[in-house]
Amino acid sequence: MSNCKTELLSKIEGKTAAVGIIGLGYVGLPLAVEIAKAGYKTIGFDVQAQKVEQVNRAQNYIGDVVDSALEDVVKSGHLSATSDFSFIRDVDCVAICVPTPLDKYQQPDISYVKGSTESVAQYLHSGMLIVLESTTYPGTTEELLQPILEASGLHCGEDFFLAFSPERVDPGNKQFKTKNTPKVVGGVGQDSTEVAAALYRNVLEGGVYEVSSPAVAEMEKLLENTYRNINIGLANEMAIICNRMGINVWEVIDAAKTKPYGFQAFYPGPGLGGHCIPLDPFYLTWKAREFDYHTRLIETSGEINTSMPEYVVDRAMKILNRNRTAMNGARVLILGVAYKNDIDDYRESPALNVIDHLLEQGADAVFYDPYISEYKHKGQVHTGLTELTDEELKSADIVIICTAHERFDYDRIQSLSKEIFDTRNAMKQVKDRSNIELL
Repeated sequence: MSNCKTELLSKIEGKTAAVGIIGLGYVGLPLAVEIAKAGYKTIGFDVQAQKVEQVNRAQNYIGDVVDSALEDVVKSGHLSATSDFSFIRDVDCVAICVPTPLDKYQQPDISYVKGSTESVAQYLHSGMLIVLESTTYPGTTEELLQPILEASGLHCGEDFFLAFSPERVDPGNKQFKTKNTPKVVGGVGQDSTEVAAALYRNVLEGGVYEVSSPAVAEMEKLLENTYRNINIGLANEMAIICNRMGINVWEVIDAAKTKPYGFQAFYPGPGLGGHCIPLDPFYLTWKAREFDYHTRLIETSGEINTSMPEYVVDRAMKILNRNRTAMNGARVLILGVAYKNDIDDYRESPALNVIDHLLEQGADAVFYDPYISEYKHKGQVHTGLTELTDEELKSADIVIICTAHERFDYDRIQSLSKEIFDTRNAMKQVKDRSNIELL
């Protein structure tokens, strides 16, 4: 065992290691809080001054972080934040938790990962652990990060340790949080895997599963979300077929899930949202082209899911037509723009595309979301209703439910609305269904 590895493992076990988290968003801040709670001195790095200031004031902006937990670790001195990346020289372990969006050509934009790695490389010192948590294509850790870091003159596996451990964050999940979700770790060499696993085992309670390489861990993450993408695509296609056949797809799914084996329920909706499921499969399709393979199933499911917002608007148009109302000029009220229920996250939310299509058709489209007062989409800021009044419900020619927030009073909505298009089966407990149509 090398001296670097022995010393770093000793620091990790003794909780004298300082840990840096690059990126204080939905992944980075919860991880930083958990590491600080475990007793490690933790420094959060972010280029956004507002986030840095909020963390240092113990002002929480992430729903899955408990306000009191953030306040405790900040006041105790275990967690601080900065935009000065030179402080990386003072940490022993670094986790990179920055965005990995797609560009306009649906290709991976790894500029944030590259920039963060270059910042680390400037202050890389012997005995450091670097872990990439950002979702990306297989090969990123070894093909991109390792050469940048080794350009410092230090060697991976000897002077520093490098691993990939995919983030597994599900905003709003009441059962599984950062603390108790199992971690997958794959390092560049066994020593890197062992060191990274040791850090996570000293912080988290969900267990750590070690794999043989970063590429396995990177592909594992893509498999998780591609699996969900494809099965949601199947559910959406079933919804379209069932509607044409006059069958309630929600009842079909409820019946199917009574089978105790061989079936897992996935549900249709107005499209896919969140950072992971709509985007991650494109990382795989992009990388697969390098190996002369066309990912037909993945791309087909992506096409189905991407088409759902337009399908929702087409269905809404047919409902209006039955009432001799044109979409052009119709008052359309969207309930919920968050990508999933009971959170304030609208990243990649299909509701935003539903609204875009409505506006293109000339509709007078407005939205109300108890968690989101405004959103920015395609460079424009859209402001929602401040409250869901009786007058707003009564004046709408159609109400489209895009997010099934529990805070909505669905009986009240049903009693005051002319027509309701429920894309989430949110109103399944409402008895009077005379003005409700399901996806």
